[in-house]
Amino acid sequence: MFVFKKMGQVAKGASRWMPRKLMLAAAFVACAFGGLAIGIAWATPSVGLTTTILAGPSALGEIHIHARSDINDVKIKTEGLSDVWVVQNTITPGGHTGWHTHPGPSIISVVSGTATEYRSDEPDGVSHAAGTSFVDEGGDHAHIIVNEGDTDLVLIAVQILPFGAPRKIDVPGP
Repeated sequence: MFVFKKMGQVAKGASRWMPRKLMLAAAFVACAFGGLAIGIAWATPSVGLTTTILAGPSALGEIHIHARSDINDVKIKTEGLSDVWVVQNTITPGGHTGWHTHPGPSIISVVSGTATEYRSDEPDGVSHAAGTSFVDEGGDHAHIIVNEGDTDLVLIAVQILPFGAPRKIDVPGP
């Protein structure tokens, strides 16, 4: 049976449980912050990277495009709302993006320099020279783009992501 006293006093029978509840709550909060700190500590921050948002996020409704010509066949289909981003990434020599992933695809054009892309699901890096493009489909793999050259690497990326999703998600290296 609980007996309530004056304002500010603890009810009889409840006082012995308060320290345990406080200790349990403090342990829960400490674990939550510790887990967050470990995740941040394991993430690989970028080095020598400057990102400029050229456009976005711009809302895009559902699309279904199928364009054919004599030399190619392009299909793009989305369901639901998407965000479209256009970003410029400049990476200094020896720099990198840090390991990260995206919740949707990116089409990346190499404006200058050479991009070396390493993926968590492929052990060898792939080089992309100025004047070429490559696609990161996003999703279940992580990647890092490294400037192993001696001039600035400049990339322009067009990203189609789920509406409201983060543009880039930093993750620990594999």
